[in-house]
Amino acid sequence: MSNPQQLRYSKEHEWLSGAEDGASTVGITEHAANALGDVVFVQLPDVGDSVTAGETCGELESTKSVSDLYSPVSGEVTEVNEDVVNDPSLVNSAPFEGGWLFKVRITDEPADLLSADEYTAFTAG
Repeated sequence: MSNPQQLRYSKEHEWLSGAEDGASTVGITEHAANALGDVVFVQLPDVGDSVTAGETCGELESTKSVSDLYSPVSGEVTEVNEDVVNDPSLVNSAPFEGGWLFKVRITDEPADLLSADEYTAFTAG
């Protein structure tokens, strides 16, 4: 399992891209997608919602369980991935590409986000 080097990661297994057009993209990692099993339902925050770093902002339901979705940063949701809402299996098949969840205009970024190497070590333990 390879974690893209250009992303940053939370200990709750979300990833965060660098800002493009003022917004960063959020998704869950391949590690989390594999642990969840087949994702069958995704509840995402609405465009315009405020999200807070470390707080729940949605949920992912799989054939195994329901898991909270945590925001890795604080900010305003600028876009949600309707493709994932319509086809939740994208979270499993392409967690770092088509399976992204939402975009956020960051107002506060916690200092404890991990690099790809740090996240790989964190999930290996």
